[in-house]
Amino acid sequence: MQENYQQKTLGILGGGQLGRMVIQSAINYNIDIHILDPDANAPCRAIAHQFTQGALTDFDTVYAFGQACDVITIEIENVNTEALQKLAEEGKEVFPQPHLIKLIQDKREQKQFYKEKGIPTAEFILTANKQEVLDNADFLPAVNKLGKEGYDGRGVQLLRTAADLDKAFEAPGLLEKLIDFEKELAVIVARNKRGELIAYPAVECAFHPTANLVEFLFAPAAVSTEIEAKAKEVALNVIESLDLVGILAVELFVTKSEEILVNEIAPRPHNSGHHTIEANFTSQFEQHLRAVMNMPLGNPELRCPAAMVNLLGEDGFIGDAIVEGLDEAMAEKGVYVHLYGKKITKPFRKMGHVTLLDEELGQLKRRAIEIKEKIKIKA
Repeated sequence: MQENYQQKTLGILGGGQLGRMVIQSAINYNIDIHILDPDANAPCRAIAHQFTQGALTDFDTVYAFGQACDVITIEIENVNTEALQKLAEEGKEVFPQPHLIKLIQDKREQKQFYKEKGIPTAEFILTANKQEVLDNADFLPAVNKLGKEGYDGRGVQLLRTAADLDKAFEAPGLLEKLIDFEKELAVIVARNKRGELIAYPAVECAFHPTANLVEFLFAPAAVSTEIEAKAKEVALNVIESLDLVGILAVELFVTKSEEILVNEIAPRPHNSGHHTIEANFTSQFEQHLRAVMNMPLGNPELRCPAAMVNLLGEDGFIGDAIVEGLDEAMAEKGVYVHLYGKKITKPFRKMGHVTLLDEELGQLKRRAIEIKEKIKIKA
């Protein structure tokens, strides 16, 4: 039986740039989007069908918000999963499923899940506090990660030698073997309630040296067809092992010996898929919508090689955002600018992104660096 998507209201927990880009896709299907976000000036506020200001982690707020929605999803993991579970038990469709959001909220649970399911990942030790990290000094070099509430480089410390041990977290976390990787890839996969599955082509991520955020992204990744196939296979195995409905970004390491290891996962649209708006037949944002609304999944293939440049707030500037170099960048062929509606800039805050299309991958890398130098977000 054909579902009538236009009669269903989709509620999204989180009103940031990811939700904003999902709304931009939903408009094409006449789907009403309700947004819950703690920020009165959230990027989604002006374009959501209905906007509610409230805490995403408060049971009563999330539960009350969900009452007016048919389907509920997320654009951020830090949400109250107990309220979502209650809504699901009362007949609301909640995707990704609440117990999976809860699992992914805790990196300790994530890593144990990979181990139980035989999913390749870096060797790790669970630690309850700083002392347990110190007790495992012989495991270094390693990465100390907070179990909960780490994101965008927060909650991650690199411990190369005993001299770094003072940086260890005084909270439950894990020590993960530092991988001397060849490349960092990401593969976005999606699955709907019907069980349809798709995988996007692997992309290559280049990180900011200090902010630990993706600075550039290149699609397709410069890897062999064997590595590409293996990366997709691992990512599809993760979403199937979870039995997750929705979209899943799978961050991967390619080791020097061409092993593929899962680093982390995100059950929502992800920074590694921003280029798909222009570069792929179906954007990750439309795919997220299709997956959670149980629509047919769209073609994930690339139309054209692409680069994505994150536009981060310049270091040393806080205040009303001023964008420099925009006209110069827009005058170039194949340049697509996305600003996120954030009025206030802060150092390294994600303020927007630029997608570049070019038939030649070498050209893309050169042009991406030039765009990064042209567009500056200051105050």
